[in-house]
Amino acid sequence: MSRLPVMSSKRVLTSSSSSSENAQDFAPAQKKSRKDSDPVKPKAAATVIGAKRPPVGSTRPPLSKPARGGGAATVAVGPSRGVLKPSVASTGAKGGNMKQPVVSTGTKAGGTGAPRRHAWDLKGKVSDMEDKIRNYQTRVKSVNQENEVLKGSMFQSQNKVVEMEQQLIKQRSQISDYEKELQVLSGVRDELEKVSTDKNCLQKELSNLEGKYKVMETLRDSQETELQTLKMKLSVQESTLARLQATLRDTEEEVRSLKDTVAQQKDELHAGEMERRQLHNTIQELKGNIRVFCRVRPLVDGGLSKHIQFTPTDNKTVTLAKTEESHTGKTADTQKNYNFSFDRVFGPQASQQEVFEEISLLVQSALDGYNVCCFAYGQTGSGKTYTMEGDEFDETRGVIPRAVQQIFKAAEKLGAQGWEFTFTASFVEIYNETLRDLLYTGKASKRPEHEIRKSTNNEITITNLTYEKVSCEDQVLGLIALANQNRSTAQTAQNDRSSRSHSVFQLDIEGVHAGRDVKCKSTLCLVDLAGSERMVKSQSQGERFKEMTAINGSLSNLGIVIAALANKESYVPYRNSKLTYLLQGCLGGNSKTLMFVNIAPETDSFGESLNSLRFASKVNDCVIGTASANRK
Repeated sequence: MSRLPVMSSKRVLTSSSSSSENAQDFAPAQKKSRKDSDPVKPKAAATVIGAKRPPVGSTRPPLSKPARGGGAATVAVGPSRGVLKPSVASTGAKGGNMKQPVVSTGTKAGGTGAPRRHAWDLKGKVSDMEDKIRNYQTRVKSVNQENEVLKGSMFQSQNKVVEMEQQLIKQRSQISDYEKELQVLSGVRDELEKVSTDKNCLQKELSNLEGKYKVMETLRDSQETELQTLKMKLSVQESTLARLQATLRDTEEEVRSLKDTVAQQKDELHAGEMERRQLHNTIQELKGNIRVFCRVRPLVDGGLSKHIQFTPTDNKTVTLAKTEESHTGKTADTQKNYNFSFDRVFGPQASQQEVFEEISLLVQSALDGYNVCCFAYGQTGSGKTYTMEGDEFDETRGVIPRAVQQIFKAAEKLGAQGWEFTFTASFVEIYNETLRDLLYTGKASKRPEHEIRKSTNNEITITNLTYEKVSCEDQVLGLIALANQNRSTAQTAQNDRSSRSHSVFQLDIEGVHAGRDVKCKSTLCLVDLAGSERMVKSQSQGERFKEMTAINGSLSNLGIVIAALANKESYVPYRNSKLTYLLQGCLGGNSKTLMFVNIAPETDSFGESLNSLRFASKVNDCVIGTASANRK
């Protein structure tokens, strides 16, 4: 807290020196008066404004420079811009004691005053004393006058003291207010420091933003240039848009007309599809609901068989020629020919693709809602399994994988017309008149028993059989590979790996056309029969003999059933074997049937080939009812 300046005034009394006259006489008296009388220190009147008031009567040595020794002076020193400057009126030395100046007369004073009076000059001394008294009286008057002036000055100083005390009270109250304000300002100062810190951060951020702003300005300039370019392009595109809108209106009208045309064409397409199915079925019926294809296996060492003859201009006939010796020896050897005619005959050079092309239209009927069955018949080693399954290469794939591939491709094309198909596959074999699930993956000791059941709508089903939902060709091929691993095969005298059972692959097809509210359901049945053989040639014994007996028995029953169908007998013995009972729907029911008769070209197989061709001729002559599509 600042201290207010102190105002002080001192009255300095100075005495005029006595005249030079009688100086010598009064010199001793002056020395005595200096010893006896101390100069009076004038009291200073001061008012101090500050936190504390100095106690009364305390003396403060004045800080002053020595004043000139002539006359009396009153000095008042006021405040000068907050700096404390004490006022001092002094005629003495720095110690603050004021002494009357002594004027000595005589030569000792170094002056040229009046000479000292002689002791006997009393009159002169008296006159000097009188002069001195007059001087003192004059000085007393002046002192009294100065005293009056000082009294007035003191009264004014007291008034000033009172005023200064009042100001002091006001200043103290202000100081207390300032202290409170200072406390508030101290908090403001902390806040100010925080604000200054935030300011520095903001300034840095501002500098970064300014840099970014400059970059944005540059970018804005480039974008403005680009905008102008885009505006020009926009104006061009607007004109183009106007033309396109006009074109669009024309196109929309054209699209509406095209939609009407498409709807009409869809109706025509559906009608055409129905007509195609009807014509396709008519063609298949004209070919016969039971068709027989003959296929001759090539010789193992290549070349052509001499006892099997083909007509170059006719692919539907085959001849077995046998040379018979004369019993009498008088005539030459005679050659006996056995001619057979079928729907198609394939020679040894026929490829798997050529064979499948002849039955592809029949496979298409399965998607049209007709039951289709295809089975291979022939002696052991005549190439039945090769015809039905083939090898793993594309060129040598058999009927079953090719038929599956065609089914899924045709289903995909029909899907574009609104059809949706679901497929379910199963694989069963008949071994020693026992049904076995070829897709079973559990323990062999826990194989379930299977029975053939006929439902009320004459559909043939098998109990406890594995039915797999399939959606693509690869899934079906995987199931076929699993079935081949589980199928019963054995080595015989005629074949190293002879099939000892009949395998039946079934693919159930269900199609739905939601837009037309049309449904169809059919079954594609592909059968690889076990090979027929004679005991003399196969030399089967033990378990092989039992297998051969069951195979020949089931094939004989198949021949009996076909003969009964050909003769249009009232009773057909389907239940005589598991094979005929399972194929009941394909042979005498609502189905289109194709049989492959496979012939071995070796000379020693002439008898078996003749029997197989005769059996196939009976099947070819068999006429069953017209098949109908399973539609709802």
